[in-house]
Amino acid sequence: MTPIFKNINNRIDTDIIVVGAGLVGLSAAIAFAQQGKNVVLVDAKKPATKLKKAWDERVYALTPATEAWFSALGVWAGVDKNRINAINAMHIWQADATLTLTDSDASLPKLGVIIENQNLLNALWQQIKALDVTVVTDKQCASLYSLPPQAQLGLRGNITVAAKLIVAADGVNSWLRQQVNIGVHHKSFQQTAIVANFLADKNHSNIARQWFAPHDTLALLPLPNQHVSMVWSVSTEKASELLLLSEHELAQRVFEQSLGVLGNLKLVGKTLSFELNQQTATKRIAERMALVGDAAHQIHPMAGQGVNLGFRDVMKLAELTTKCQDVGDYNVLRQYERARAADIATMNTLTTGLDYLFASENSALKTATNWGLRQLNRRVTIKKRLIQQAAA
Repeated sequence: MTPIFKNINNRIDTDIIVVGAGLVGLSAAIAFAQQGKNVVLVDAKKPATKLKKAWDERVYALTPATEAWFSALGVWAGVDKNRINAINAMHIWQADATLTLTDSDASLPKLGVIIENQNLLNALWQQIKALDVTVVTDKQCASLYSLPPQAQLGLRGNITVAAKLIVAADGVNSWLRQQVNIGVHHKSFQQTAIVANFLADKNHSNIARQWFAPHDTLALLPLPNQHVSMVWSVSTEKASELLLLSEHELAQRVFEQSLGVLGNLKLVGKTLSFELNQQTATKRIAERMALVGDAAHQIHPMAGQGVNLGFRDVMKLAELTTKCQDVGDYNVLRQYERARAADIATMNTLTTGLDYLFASENSALKTATNWGLRQLNRRVTIKKRLIQQAAA
């Protein structure tokens, strides 16, 4: 996609600049553009907008609320429905206890959907093209100035973009966050997530499965045509060992760890890995700037809520700026920061707490955890509330 400039002087004046053309940044640009605001989308890379035939190793579990939001934005119409899979139940194993959550427990049609990164990206770019969004790609940010009532962003190639609000969706190592001196609280889990796709012998029945062990979480998520997406979070030392295995050996290890519930597994495509950290920005706003997505927070993938958390950032920011004359007004941004605090803190506590809980060597705590899972499995009312909150 070639850059689009408003005039020959390479200066663009707009309402909102969104920096970062990942899933969260693209959704932000679409949400603001559909409010009738002038939006400029900036990214340092050229976009990859073509769907590959092979299954993408990166997949996401979207909640029903996120899917509904994408439908309202017109994005879901562009998703290839043959490449997504509903989640109708979740099965969780831990030591001697199990927990089963189903859509019928909460009177829902489904608990969520599994979608490939490339499928959702492609749909988002389709909607970007359909809207009046100015796109400037393959241009790195070079300078940032506050010139009230605007912020001014300088890009490589002598391009200047001025706006009332900058939305920082530029990832975990956010350049914008660093420019405004916002620090982060960082926690390393000393773990690595290994991701890959497998073809299973047995039907997954639209069930998302997860096995918990000390600092060891295996998830097998349902994909179409009897495929599953694996996310295996283990110690970095164990990950190094697993990554050296042959395709057959890795499939056998996953078969053993998953208790053989899906039968024999055949690796399909590449095996990827990434380090697991928790990182939270000390602030989510600066003068005429709001941080969203990984620029604001990064969490452990075991709860499967990371990308939904970023989308909820955008939902709230778009809600607060719907009728604003000055979308970068500090009072509006403070409302955004306060509104998102509880959700982010809850996810941080949940993921860190789960990792600690299932990794504990304390026999009493292990017994209590197993007892708690068994009790929860019998309490339909509690399960219903749990599912409804997770689906929001």
